[in-house]
Formats: sequence, structure tokens, C-alpha cells
Amino acid sequence: MNFSTKEPQYTICLERLEKQGRQSFGIMSNQTWIDDPKRLVFLLSRYKFVAKMLSGFTKVLEVGCADAFGSRIVAQEVSDLTVSDFDPVFIDDAKKRNCPPYEYKTLLHDMVEAPLTNQYDAIYALDVLEHIEKSNEISFINNMLKSLQKHGTLIIGMPSIQSQKYASPQSKEGHVNCKDANELKDLLSHYFHNVFIFSMNDEVVHTGFYPMANYLLALCCNPRS
Repeated sequence: MNFSTKEPQYTICLERLEKQGRQSFGIMSNQTWIDDPKRLVFLLSRYKFVAKMLSGFTKVLEVGCADAFGSRIVAQEVSDLTVSDFDPVFIDDAKKRNCPPYEYKTLLHDMVEAPLTNQYDAIYALDVLEHIEKSNEISFINNMLKSLQKHGTLIIGMPSIQSQKYASPQSKEGHVNCKDANELKDLLSHYFHNVFIFSMNDEVVHTGFYPMANYLLALCCNPRS
């Protein structure tokens, strides 16, 4: 490379560029960056929450990864991450952008249809449950449970029902099963002894007043037998 930065500590930027080239957005994150770039901050904050909650876990599965743009944040904190989606377009895209040092495995799978043969220490699904028809949500959760080890952890993230009056037409089209905090906790408490609900507004995770949250995160521990 025949150019250099004025401050030597930034030489690593050029070294990464020369060695690995420029990284790209995924299909979905690219559209977000073009149309509403601040939403990427919200997205990545959700992945950071998952990464910190699951830090040190060995075998982790993401259900409904889409383009897996934020999944790399989780891969930084866990030993072995598999990302899955039922749409081959997104899985192919995730494969193309997978690169060291925070790599993940990819899997084409529909969790509504069947569990996985492998079992995981933790499973998480962000912005997925609201896309699952209510008639299919029991199959979806049961199949995740069958893919989870006996003392595994599950994290579910979804927009609240209260947020939907502010949602874009594109979002509303796919959001067929949004819930409020109590509904989400009641549903997941059928399957786990401990369900902790967090509120989220924009990129801030907190324990505030649930009806004012535009996003909900459920941390589920100790599956019921």
C-alpha cells in the first residue's frame, strides 16, 4: 500500500483494508442504512444485549437471523455461533459476508416446521416471534425448546403491540403477532420457570414502564420439563 495515515496508530485500518478488503452491509442492513440509518443503532443495541447476556456460552443458535449483520456482535462473545433462517436469500447473503475473526456457522431451517437435531446452550430470536402466526407460535416455541439443552437459556426480542401505531407500513405488513409485556411473559412462563422482561426504547435497554416501551426483550431460564 503506497499511502499511510498521519497518525501511526491508524495504520491498522490500512492493514485490515489490504488484508480483508472492505466489508459490506447485508441485504436488509443495506436497505436500512439507505432509508433510515438510525435504525441500525437500535438493531445493533439488541444484539449487544444478547451478546452480554450470553457471554461465555459455548454453543449458541440464532433463529431468524435474516442477513446476520448484527450476529457478529454475538459471535464476539460466544465460543460457537450458528445463525439460521428459513429464507435462502438471507442465508446465502450471510455466508458471503462471513469472515474472521468472529465467524459463525449458517443453517437454512424453518423452526415452525421442526426442531434441530443438535442441541444448544442458548437460543435467541430477535424480531421473529411477531412474524409467526399465532396459530404457529406453540410449534415455534416447542421446536426451540427441543433444540435447547436441559438447562438452556432463551432470549426473545420483539416490538411491543403499543409500538405498532408508529411502525412503518413495511413493518406492519409482517407483524402479525405483536404482544404487550404481560402477554409475552405469560406465554413464555408456560415453558420456563424464570422469565425476565426488559423494556427498550430506541437503543436504550431498561426496566421502565412496559406500555411505554417500543421493544421488549424476554430472558428465559430454567425450562420446565
